[in-house]
Amino acid sequence: MTHPAFESIRREHIPSLDVTLEQYRHVATGASHIHLAAADTNNAFLVALPTVPQDSTGVAHVLEHVSLCGSQRYPVRDPFFMMLRRSLNTFMNAFTASDWTAYPFATQNRKDFDNLLDVYLDAVFFPLLDSLDFAQEGHRLEFDKPEDPDSDLTIRGVVYNEMKGAMSSPIAQVDQTLKSHLFPTITYHFNSGGEPEEIPHLGYQQLKDFHSTHYHPSNALFMTFGSFPVGEHHEKFETCVLSRYEHGNHAVSIADERRYRKPVAVESRYSFDEDEGTARRTHVVIGWLLGRSDDVSEMLKAHLLSGVLLDNSASPLRKFLETTKLGSAPSELCGLDDSTREATFHCGLEGTDPEHAEAIESQVMEVLESVARDGVPLEQVQSVLHQVELAQREVGGGRFPYGLQLMMRVLPTYLHGGDPVEALDIDDALEELRRSIEDPGFIKSLVRTMLIDNTHRVRLTMSPDKRLSAQRAESLASELEERKQRLNEADRARIIEQAAALKTRQEQEENAELLPRVGLEDVPDDRVIPEGASQRIGTMPLSWYAQGTNGLVYQQVAVDLPPLAPELVDVLGLFCDCVTEVGAGDEDYLRMQARQAAVSGGVSARISYRSHVDDLGRVRGMFVLAGKALARNERGLSSLLKDILTGARFDEPARLRELIAQFHAEGEASLTQSGHSLAMSAASAGFSPAAMLDHRWDGLEGLHRLKGLDAALDDERTLGDFAARLEQIRDALLDAPRQLLLIGEIGRDEGLRASLSEVWEGASTCAASRDMFAFDWTAERIAQGWSVNTQVNFCAKAYAAVDESHADAPALMVLGPYLTNGYLHRSIREQGGAYGGGASYSASSGVMRFYSYRDPRLAETLADFDRAVAWLVQERHEARKVEEAVLRVLSDIDRPESPAGEAIAAYFGSRHGRNPAHRRAFRRAVMRVGIDDLRRVAERYLEPEIASVAVVSNETTLEANAELGLQLCKL
Repeated sequence: MTHPAFESIRREHIPSLDVTLEQYRHVATGASHIHLAAADTNNAFLVALPTVPQDSTGVAHVLEHVSLCGSQRYPVRDPFFMMLRRSLNTFMNAFTASDWTAYPFATQNRKDFDNLLDVYLDAVFFPLLDSLDFAQEGHRLEFDKPEDPDSDLTIRGVVYNEMKGAMSSPIAQVDQTLKSHLFPTITYHFNSGGEPEEIPHLGYQQLKDFHSTHYHPSNALFMTFGSFPVGEHHEKFETCVLSRYEHGNHAVSIADERRYRKPVAVESRYSFDEDEGTARRTHVVIGWLLGRSDDVSEMLKAHLLSGVLLDNSASPLRKFLETTKLGSAPSELCGLDDSTREATFHCGLEGTDPEHAEAIESQVMEVLESVARDGVPLEQVQSVLHQVELAQREVGGGRFPYGLQLMMRVLPTYLHGGDPVEALDIDDALEELRRSIEDPGFIKSLVRTMLIDNTHRVRLTMSPDKRLSAQRAESLASELEERKQRLNEADRARIIEQAAALKTRQEQEENAELLPRVGLEDVPDDRVIPEGASQRIGTMPLSWYAQGTNGLVYQQVAVDLPPLAPELVDVLGLFCDCVTEVGAGDEDYLRMQARQAAVSGGVSARISYRSHVDDLGRVRGMFVLAGKALARNERGLSSLLKDILTGARFDEPARLRELIAQFHAEGEASLTQSGHSLAMSAASAGFSPAAMLDHRWDGLEGLHRLKGLDAALDDERTLGDFAARLEQIRDALLDAPRQLLLIGEIGRDEGLRASLSEVWEGASTCAASRDMFAFDWTAERIAQGWSVNTQVNFCAKAYAAVDESHADAPALMVLGPYLTNGYLHRSIREQGGAYGGGASYSASSGVMRFYSYRDPRLAETLADFDRAVAWLVQERHEARKVEEAVLRVLSDIDRPESPAGEAIAAYFGSRHGRNPAHRRAFRRAVMRVGIDDLRRVAERYLEPEIASVAVVSNETTLEANAELGLQLCKL
C-alpha cells in the first residue's frame, strides 16, 4: 500500500525477470523511489545521488568515506565498519562512480534490514563530517614522527593511499587519460576517485559544501528490491529523512560534451618502474564518443555493434587485434562503456611501440571500413543478440546479490534521464533488433554512423617512462620540504596537535550500543543446501539439481585429475586457459569461437582442487569443463562440451602464441587490484600442497613462469614443446574417470537427460583409479619481497594451521574477523592509512593469513600483525565482540549464491568431502566459539618466529627495508 507522502508513478511487471517495477515520487521533496518487487528473501536497498566533481581532488570519493564516519543519530567514529560486524548482511558497501555515488546493502533478515536502513539513511543525509575524519579518510599533513617537528613532513590519508594504489596500474592511467580527452570540458574529464597529486588540494569546507549541494533528497534515488512491502520502506524513508526536508533547488546536471570536428591524436606517459627495457610496453588506444546512454534502444544497437566487432576471436576487430604483429595483446579497455551520460567505445593494443600508433589506427579503420563495405555473416550477428538475451535472463547472486545487480542496470540509465522499465525490460527492443539485422545493410550502417563517420575520435599513445615515478617523488619531496620551511611555530603546533587529536580519537573506545544490532538469536537454525539426484548417462555418473534458473541450463563435466609428470603440472592452469580458446576436431579456433557464441553463454575450464577435509598433505583435484545456455540450446551445449573435452586441438601455434601473450598482459594488469591476495598466496605456499598450487598456478609464481614462457615462445621449438605438453594433458584426461553435473528448471530433467544420452552415447568412462593426482611438495618457511610496478605495498604474513575437520578449525575461522574488528582495522587502516587490512583462515589450504591492501607502510604493518596476536592473548575481551565475529562468519556462510551457484557449490563441496552434513556441523561449531577458544588457537598456531612473510611492493621500498631479510623476487 502506498504511503500518503508518496505518489505512485507507474507499476509494470517484467516477465523475463519475474519482477514488478514500481516507481514512486515523494510529494514534498521530489525524491524518487524505485521498488523491484520479487519473491526473493535477499532484500536489497541503495540510495544514490548524482555527484558531479569539477576537479580531480576526489571530493565525491572522500565524501563517500567521511559520510560513513558518524552521523547525528549514531555519533560513533566508525558506524559503517561497526555495522559490518553487528549485522547478517549479504552485502554492504559504498562506491563512487564517475558521476554518482551509491550506498547499497542487502540482507535476508528483516530486523537486520531495518537496522542497516536506519544507519545508512542517517549517514548519507545527516553525517557529522568531522574534520578529524576528513583528515583520516582524505588527507592530512603530518610529521613522519608525529611529535617531532624536525622530522620530514608527509601526506597521509586512506583515500590518498587508495588512489596511489589504484593509479599505479598502467591500464588505470591509460583509461583516465583517454577519458580526459574524450571529455575535454565536462565532469568526466576529471578523476572522480581523485588523482594522488590533486587530493591534497581538497579543502575541508569544499567537502562540506559538496555535501550540501549534492546530498539533498530532491536529487536522491532510493531503490529497494525483494519481498518486503513497499509501504514499510516509505514509512522508513519518511520518518528517518524526508519529513525533515522540503523541496530544494539543488538540481545537478551534466551537459552534452562539445564535439570534435576532426579526430585528435594524444601522446602521454605512464610510470614504469621495472628493470626491463621499455620496448613493446606502449599502449595505443582509440576511443569514440557515442550517443546518449539513456536511450536504451540506441545503447542496445551500440552493444550489438561492440559485440559484432569484439565479442570473440572470430569477430573482425578482435581477430585483427589478436593476430597483428603491431602489439602483443588487445587492450583491456576494448569495448563499450555506457556508464557515462554519453557512451564511449574503445579498442587498441598493448605491448606495442609509439612509432606504430598511426599504423594501428589506420588498420583499425581498415577493419571498420571492410565491415561497412562487406558486412558480417547474419549468424554472427544473431550470436551477439543471443548473448544479450542470455545475460538478460540469467539470475545472478553471490557476493553481489541479484537484487543489486538489477538495481545497477537501472541506476545509471535513470540518473541520466532514461526510462527505468526500458532498462530492465529489453524483450521488445531485442525483437526489434532481430528484425533489423535481417537487413544486410543494418550493421554496415551502424559501423559507419557510430564509428567511421564519427569525428569525435581520440587516439592515445601512452608510453612508459622509467623516470616519471622518481620525478614525481622528487617533486613531492621538494614541495613538502618547501612547505615545511614556510611553517611557523603555530603551524607546526597545529600539525602536531591534529596528529595527537586524531590518534586519541582513533584509540578511544566507542559506545557500540548506540548502534542497532542483531544477535545469535536472530540467526536461522539451518542453512538451506540443495540436494542433487544421482543418475547415470551410460557408464557416467550424473548429478541433477532442480533450481530456479529462469530458463537456463548449466552443464559441467568433472574429470578426476590423473597422475601427471611435474612438467605437466606446471602448465595445468594454462591448459585450462587455452582449451576453450583453441580449435576442436575438424574446426579451427575461429569456427569454435563462433560456435560457442551461437549456442552458449560461454564455456570455461578450471581445476577444482582442495586439501582433503582431514589431511592437508593430500589434494583432491578435478578438471572441470563448464558451460551455460538457454534451454533451447542445451543439446548444442552438450555437443560443444564433449567436442572440446575429446578433441581440443593444440596444432595452431600462432593461436597459442597469441593466447599466452594475452594471458601475460591480463596477469600483469591485475597486480595492483589483487596485490593482497597475491601476497597471501606467496606467504602461504610453504604450508600445504593446496596453498602451493594457489601460488604456482594463480599467484606470483604462476605469473613469473608465464612471463618467462611468453618471452620464450618466439622460439618455434619451445612453442612446439609447449603444445605437446598441452596435448599430453588432454590425452591423460580422456583416460580418467569423469562425472556430469546438470542444473536446470524443475521438471526438465527427463528431457535434458535424454539429450545428454544422445550426445554422450558410446563415450564411456573408466572406473575410479587408485592412482591419484599428486606432486612433489616440501614444507618451507618463506620470506619474500616481490617487486612490481606499484606506489603502495601489499603485506602478508601466514601461519600453518589445521585441516577443516579439525576441532580448532571453527575457532580459527572466527579468529580472522575478531582480530580484524578488534585490532587490525584500527591499526592498519585508521592509524596506518592503508585502504584495508585484516586476517582470515583458509580452510581449503589450512593456513591463517594476515594482510594489508594499498598500504603506505611495510615493516610497521608486519609488526602490527604480531601486536594483534599479543593484544588478543594479553587483553581482556567482551563476549559481545566475540559474538560479532561469529556473526560475520555466519553471514559469509549463509550468503546465498545464484540458484545455479548454490547447486555448483553443493556438488563440488560433496565431491571434496564437504557434504551438507559436514557443512552444517561446521556452522554449528562456529556458533559455539568463545573467547577462550580464540586465545587457545592463537597461542597454539600464531607464533611470529615460525610465520612466513610475503610483500608486494616496488624495488626501492623493498631495498629500503632490507633489514627484514626478504628475498627479492622479480616477475
